[in-house]
Amino acid sequence: MAVDLLLGLQWGDEGKGKIVDVLTKDYDIIARFQGGPNAGHTLEFDGIKHVLHTIPSGIFHENATNLVGNGVVIDPVIFKRELDNLNQFKDLDYKSKLLISRKAHLILPTHRLLDAASEASKGKAKIGSTLKGIGPTYMDKTGRNGIRVGDIELKGFKKKYRALANKHEAMIKFYDVDVQYNLDELEKEFFNAIEVLKYLKFIDSEEFLFNAQREGKTILAEGAQGSLLDIDFGTYPYVTSSNTTAAGACTGLGVAPNNIKEVFGIFKAYTTRVGSGPFPTELFDEDGATMSKVGNEFGATTGRPRRCGWLDLVALKYAVQINGVTQLMMMKGDVLSGFDTIKVCTAYQYKGKEIKHLPYSIEEQDVTPVYHEMKGWSEDLTGMTQAEQLPTALNEYIDFLEKELEVPIKIVSVGPDRTQTIHR
Repeated sequence: MAVDLLLGLQWGDEGKGKIVDVLTKDYDIIARFQGGPNAGHTLEFDGIKHVLHTIPSGIFHENATNLVGNGVVIDPVIFKRELDNLNQFKDLDYKSKLLISRKAHLILPTHRLLDAASEASKGKAKIGSTLKGIGPTYMDKTGRNGIRVGDIELKGFKKKYRALANKHEAMIKFYDVDVQYNLDELEKEFFNAIEVLKYLKFIDSEEFLFNAQREGKTILAEGAQGSLLDIDFGTYPYVTSSNTTAAGACTGLGVAPNNIKEVFGIFKAYTTRVGSGPFPTELFDEDGATMSKVGNEFGATTGRPRRCGWLDLVALKYAVQINGVTQLMMMKGDVLSGFDTIKVCTAYQYKGKEIKHLPYSIEEQDVTPVYHEMKGWSEDLTGMTQAEQLPTALNEYIDFLEKELEVPIKIVSVGPDRTQTIHR
C-alpha cells in the first residue's frame, strides 16, 4: 500500500493540523516525518482548540496509530507537557496508539541554551529562531554527536548525555553573550520527562512502516513547518533545519520514493510568515492589519504575530513543483471575506525583467511583486457546508488559482473547526 503525504506549501502555519485531523478517518497510521516542537499544529473541534507540537495530529481519532518518525527531533520536556494535556481526555488511550522511532534525536536542555546564545550573538542579523533548540540538535545529528531515543534504553545513556552537555556548555561560553541559566534545574526536569517517555513504545519505525505497507494499511505522512522553510529549497538562511518538502518524508520515515502516492499541498488563501526573512507580498497597510486580526494570525508555538500579505503564486507554484503536489487544499478562505479587491502576485520584477519563477534571492531590493486583481466577496463563509454555496467571486478566485497552478483544489476551509471544511 502506498503512502500519502501532507505538507505545507508556504512559510508554515497553513493549517496542516486541521486537515490531518479531517483526513485521519481514512488512514490507519499518521506519521510525523520531520521538525520538532517548533511546529504548532492547531486542531479545533467541539468548540475547543488543541495545539500539538510533536505528537501527530491523528491522536484524537480512536482507530489511528500515531508515529513520531526518525526525522523528528524530540524535546522530552515539551513532549511530556503534550502528554499531560492529553490526560484531560479520559477516553484517550494514547499509550497504545503513540509510537516513537528509536532513531529520532533528542533535544537536550543545552541545545535550547545554545540556540539562545547563537541567536543573541547575531544581533540584528538574527534569523528568527523559535529558540526551541531545533537547529543545534540537527547540527549534532549531522555532526554525528547526537543522542537518539534508542540511547535511552542503553546503559551508557547518562554518560553520553553528560559528555554532550559539557561540550555544549563550552560552546555557550564561546558565544560570549549573557545567557543565564540553572542547568541543574533544567536537567532535573529533563530526566523526569525521560522517565515519562519510557512508558511509551519505542520502535524500529522503518521496519514497522515497511510491514504496515505490506499488510495493506493506509499511511498518511504529516509534515511540519512549510516548504519555503526547507533547509535546501527555502529562503535560506531564514529557514528551519530540516527538509520540509516531500523528499523529507522519505528520509524522515524510511519510505521509498516510489511508495509515495498522493501529495496533499496545504496553503492559505493569502500568505503569512513568522520571524525574519524576505516576504515580497507583505502588507503594511490596513489590508494587512485586517488579515492579521480576522485570521487571528499569531504563532501557535511562539505566540509571535504573523506578517501578512497577498497570495504569492510565484512562490506557491515553486512549492507545488518541488513537492510533486497532486491535490491542493486552501485554508482560511473565510478571512478574505469583506475585501472589495483581492490581489494575487503572478510574477516578479527581478533585476529589470519580469519573471514567473522563484529566483535565488527574493529580498526586497531584488524583487517587486506583479499583481493580478480580482473582485472580492463579502459573504460570511463560516456557516457554509457545500461547494455550491460558495460565492461566485470566490469560485472565480479558486478557478484562477487552479489554472495557474495546474493542480485541483479539493478542499476549501471556511473556519477553524473540523466541520468547517468544504470538499470540492
